Amino acid sequence: MTTLLDGYREHIVAAHKQPLFLLLVGFITSFVFIRFSVRMIRAEVRWWFGNVTPGGLHIHHMVFGLGFLLVGGVGVFATYGGHPWIDWFGLVFGIGCGLVLDEFALILHLDDVYWSEQGRKSVDAVIFGILFTALLLVGYVPLGVVPSQETRWGLITVISVNALASVITLIKGKMWTGLLGIMVPGLSWIGAIRLARPSSPWARWRYATRPRRRARALRRERLLHRRADRARTWLFDLIAGAPDKVPANHPAAHRVAERMSARATAHLDAHAARALARRQARLADRRSAAAAGAAPAAVGGAYGAGDSGGGPSLGAQQRRRAIRAGRNRTYAVRPTGVEHRSGRHPHLRPHTRRIHR
Repeated sequence: MTTLLDGYREHIVAAHKQPLFLLLVGFITSFVFIRFSVRMIRAEVRWWFGNVTPGGLHIHHMVFGLGFLLVGGVGVFATYGGHPWIDWFGLVFGIGCGLVLDEFALILHLDDVYWSEQGRKSVDAVIFGILFTALLLVGYVPLGVVPSQETRWGLITVISVNALASVITLIKGKMWTGLLGIMVPGLSWIGAIRLARPSSPWARWRYATRPRRRARALRRERLLHRRADRARTWLFDLIAGAPDKVPANHPAAHRVAERMSARATAHLDAHAARALARRQARLADRRSAAAAGAAPAAVGGAYGAGDSGGGPSLGAQQRRRAIRAGRNRTYAVRPTGVEHRSGRHPHLRPHTRRIHR
């Protein structure tokens, strides 16, 4: 304990970072408390107080967070940032940050998506805020290294390269590698060198004309990133609770139902149009077959015209209609020469042949 206190006095108090440290403490404490509170409310625990609903109006904790932010920000300006006020107002401001960012998804979507899949963006925003504040706390150099006159340019080069690698890693869709790489040099460099995720902006810009690299990225996404996503989902469920499967009374459920209904209606309309086309083709085939049976001489003439190159014959037209309809169809066939010479078919009775698609 004595070692911890000495380290706190040396690295926090003496370095004039106590207000920022208290801001980070308030940030983390308010987030942990409000997540515990909403999970108790969701579990309907009797011994825990419920939602704040004066007059039946549900007040989100984001509203209280905005109040803490205003008090902390205005208080610092009102006291000219003097001690000890700046320390207390830093703590108040951090509490407000945790309460507001916990409902970042609600602000982004302008909808109560706290327990939906979109609500995971709030956890992302909170973790990003905590990492950024911790980065400011350890100093402007990664790992808290204080540059001297001899090592200044080397450290500035490391910082610049690490920042560029972190930006490339974020563009490649590796959010957590890029964020952690801000504080741990080398981690973002690995993410910048490796393949991008298929849904990232980098893949859309660079892999569109490189099918092999895109195929490798897709294969890696299936094998590796799905496991990482499952671990991330498990961790988020542990921190913030599992999201709902779109409750029936949620506005998003109505939107999903409307989209599904529109798709089903379009599918039924297309199916009805195809059925009508098949029905019309069958009727046309029956009329053609009836006309061919009533005038057999015309059938032979049509075949003759088709063989001489004057146009498509009646049999060819029937075959095309059968293929378009997608069903087995019959068409008239001219008698063979032997049968015609032997007189076995004095009325040129048409034969039928089935074709299969």
